[in-house]
Amino acid sequence: MDLPAIWHPRFADAQIEQQTIGESRADVLRITPAGSAPLFVKSEQVMTWGELPGEVQRLRWLAEQDLPAPRVLDTTTENERNWLLMTAVPGRDLASSAHLAPEQIVTLAATALRSLHAVAIASCPFDHRLDAKIALAREHLLAGLIDEEDFDDSRLGRSAEAVFQQMLAERPDHEDLVVTHGDACLPNLLADNGKFSGFVDCGRLGVSDRYQDLALAANSITYNLGEQWVPVFFEAYGVEPDLQRIAFYQLLDEFF
Repeated sequence: MDLPAIWHPRFADAQIEQQTIGESRADVLRITPAGSAPLFVKSEQVMTWGELPGEVQRLRWLAEQDLPAPRVLDTTTENERNWLLMTAVPGRDLASSAHLAPEQIVTLAATALRSLHAVAIASCPFDHRLDAKIALAREHLLAGLIDEEDFDDSRLGRSAEAVFQQMLAERPDHEDLVVTHGDACLPNLLADNGKFSGFVDCGRLGVSDRYQDLALAANSITYNLGEQWVPVFFEAYGVEPDLQRIAFYQLLDEFF
């Protein structure tokens, strides 16, 4: 993928590598200029439901809160694509940290999410409460954006409409609102030297029920480490797992 013309002189001699970890709809490049620290570029087609412009806003908000995440260096739009240039978060994502024991990984994830969830919601301008989130899920459904072949194994073979109706029927009757990452799977949480170092892929950050994060983290832990580590994660986070809310937020995630 060719970089925007305005960045060509800056990165003429840089090493550029395509990144494949995670499930972001955007393209991600690691750029290492000669003699300099690596940077990252994220690029996405300009579209109605694109997340990159919102991610830029969220990264700037995270910087204002002094929370660990990439810092925005530049943005541009070229060839009907949005582009974001940002700093690198040190370390490796928790899905690729084979040098860490599973207990370390789940404890780091729990500690990171607990610290984010402690941020005052009044400071966060991004609304991901259920009314807003379900409305956006409906838009994605009606626009034909849902890949039914990418559903979790338990829902494979079902239609997106059927899963959406199930999700509506199982909506919780209350929300325990905190500032959530929005896509708190292990590839989006990084650690360096055994300590949490930052959040990445922050385009869905916003005020939501804490189980928006806890449910997706539990799903990712099951996939990457094994189901036996989920109780350890919840113990480290400090709550008794609510199985109904876990199931609901995993259902809701099928539409994002």
